[in-house]
Order: sequence, then C-alpha cells, then structure tokens
Amino acid sequence: MTLSFEPGDRFMAAVDEWGDERMTDAESAMETKAEQALLEVEHLVSGADEVEFEVEGTTVRHHPTDDLREFLDDQAAGTGLDPEQVLKLHVDLYARVFLDGDTAGPPGGPMGGPAGGPPDGPPT
Repeated sequence: MTLSFEPGDRFMAAVDEWGDERMTDAESAMETKAEQALLEVEHLVSGADEVEFEVEGTTVRHHPTDDLREFLDDQAAGTGLDPEQVLKLHVDLYARVFLDGDTAGPPGGPMGGPAGGPPDGPPT
C-alpha cells in the first residue's frame, strides 16, 4: 500500500535550506530530504535501512514496511487522523535531520551534536 502526503512548511523550509547549503536544485533537495526523513521514521519503527518512495512535485509517495504501516494505523486509530497525516507529522518532525545548522538541543544534552551543547565548548 502506498501513502501519499504533501509535506508541511517545516519540511519545505528544510528542503530550501538543504538546496542552498549544497547548491542543488529544488527537485534533488526535495528527494534527498524526503529520503532522509522517511528513512529515519522507517528505521526507528522497523529497523529498515532502505525506503521505497517517489516524489512528484511536492507530493511524497511512500511504500511503508508492514511494521511501519501497522504503527501508523495504530497511531491513526488513536488520534482520529489518517495514516497519511500521521506519516506527514513524523516526516515533518525529522525534516531538519542532517542540516548543518541544526546543532541546538536541550540543556544538558551531549556536546556538539543535534542533542545539545556547543561544538567547541563544555556541555550545557
């Protein structure tokens, strides 16, 4: 089964930033960010190391693993949302993964990474 969704503003801003940082066209940036975010979600739920997806314009079509499909169905049932909407929320959450400027995190997190702390200073 294929799930389709239009990413939100957070995701599209990450696409723009990715394209600017790497001097790549919008289509390539969109595909890269979709793959990164989908892979993060799939890997956390199913342990998958690859994702099957297509991007057409601003529409993302994902072919989830059975484990992810079941997870999304359960979350959809608990929230009243469609599985596509739940996947979109997760993808938007992981939209900024691997962006150079995204090193801020919670106080007391490890130094120099997405979880917190300045790269050249003591842990916060």
